[in-house]
Amino acid sequence: MINKQLELEQGWNFNNSYAAQLPNTFYTSLNPAPVRSPKLIIFNKTLAKELGLNPIELEGQVGAEIFSGNRIPEGAAPLSEAYAGHQFGHFTKLGDGRAHLLGEHLTPTGMRYDIQLKGSGRTPYSRGGDGRAVLGPMLREYIISEAMHALGIPTTRSLAVVTTGEEVIRETIQPGAVLTRVAASHIRVGTFQYAAAWCSVDDLRSLADYTIKRHYPELEAEPESNRYRLLLQEVIKRQAELIAKWMLVGFIHGVMNTDNMTICGETIDYGPCAFMDAYDPATVFSSIDREGRYAYGNQPYIGGWNLARFAETLLPLLADDENQAVDIAQAEISKFNELFSGSWMKGMREKLGLFNEEKEDEALIEGLLKIMKESRADFTNTFRALTYDLQEEALIGSSDFANWHKQWQNRLAKQKQSKQEVEQLMRGANPVVIPRNHRVEEALEAANNGDYSVMMKLLEVLSHPYDFSVEQEEYSQLPVPSARPYRTFCGT
Repeated sequence: MINKQLELEQGWNFNNSYAAQLPNTFYTSLNPAPVRSPKLIIFNKTLAKELGLNPIELEGQVGAEIFSGNRIPEGAAPLSEAYAGHQFGHFTKLGDGRAHLLGEHLTPTGMRYDIQLKGSGRTPYSRGGDGRAVLGPMLREYIISEAMHALGIPTTRSLAVVTTGEEVIRETIQPGAVLTRVAASHIRVGTFQYAAAWCSVDDLRSLADYTIKRHYPELEAEPESNRYRLLLQEVIKRQAELIAKWMLVGFIHGVMNTDNMTICGETIDYGPCAFMDAYDPATVFSSIDREGRYAYGNQPYIGGWNLARFAETLLPLLADDENQAVDIAQAEISKFNELFSGSWMKGMREKLGLFNEEKEDEALIEGLLKIMKESRADFTNTFRALTYDLQEEALIGSSDFANWHKQWQNRLAKQKQSKQEVEQLMRGANPVVIPRNHRVEEALEAANNGDYSVMMKLLEVLSHPYDFSVEQEEYSQLPVPSARPYRTFCGT
């Protein structure tokens, strides 16, 4: 009774539908592996309040015990999920190799969120891995995911990072850590691939029905003959909009494997991700993406490719006749490019203060991007300069940019909105700060040396990315030139 009362005071309200409504082939029930000496490094009090949790009760050692997996809250039912995926184009069976879903927490408003521990020990899906994570990558996910949320991009979020008091061996010996991730769910394209490859059609249907009930409940009333086609439509739409949002702020996911694409449309798995500085569609940061498969400019193509793999898994549900099912799938997948382009153009018009649509808009946008690429102009700072009537250093003295600027002004004159309305639209579309790669690395280096103040200041600045201020000016500055290209790593 005492423990239950403590959990109630902490605010936990678990209601675990994944295991209750799906066959056990989709998961393995098991507790996280205990750690030696957990310490709460960072705790997202704002998110905790949004979830209906009590930050005061979860701070300190109590939070460290829960967010490390040493203590299981009342009502939680830990499990690790099975899934598959195309990793750099190669299909394989996967699963949560170092993660445990504590359970599904219901907020006071009835919203359902997965509470997952990442780096919490070995599972049946570890494939030889040690099941652990190191501090740097877990803090990196915390920083980037919270920055993405502030930018208004659908994303998993980070509730806490705990150090374990244990060492983890990678290229070097590093401090171990566990991240607590909050997600609408962890159902992935790869989950459906797993069902299609290794489960029965009835199991696949169960997964699709569960996904609809959880994320697209408006489809439940649809006849079965049309329900799964509508599910495919909705997933395609959300992913097209999501990838466009990434591109509009210069975000590069870095590892768009099918197991890293959620069915609900959230950004997930911040491994080798980064934000682009100088505009170039060929930009790649990931150390393992040697061929540029997941380069900035390839992200729409890969998104469509991944969704085609999702459509393949639904074929048995789309129609009894295989040829008819393929026709349905192809018809829906063919809409992706138009959906993406529509979202991209809408976002770019907003970034340039354009309220209406004109035929020359595409040429105007492409013209700017061409100049930016040739001039090595910074993506974020170029739109920041246009918004606040500043100068982007790489474009100073460019006759091409001067000519483009006149065309832009002429285009603005064609609409009825005032200059103030144009500025307001642009301010809401163009962040003045992003998680600059050198700033993130600076914060992680300090954290690895026990100084978390640099990271906390960075997080504070990133929590208001659209607010122009003198205090944020230093976070808009570019890194000093380096002979070595910036590289990111998966952090596994």
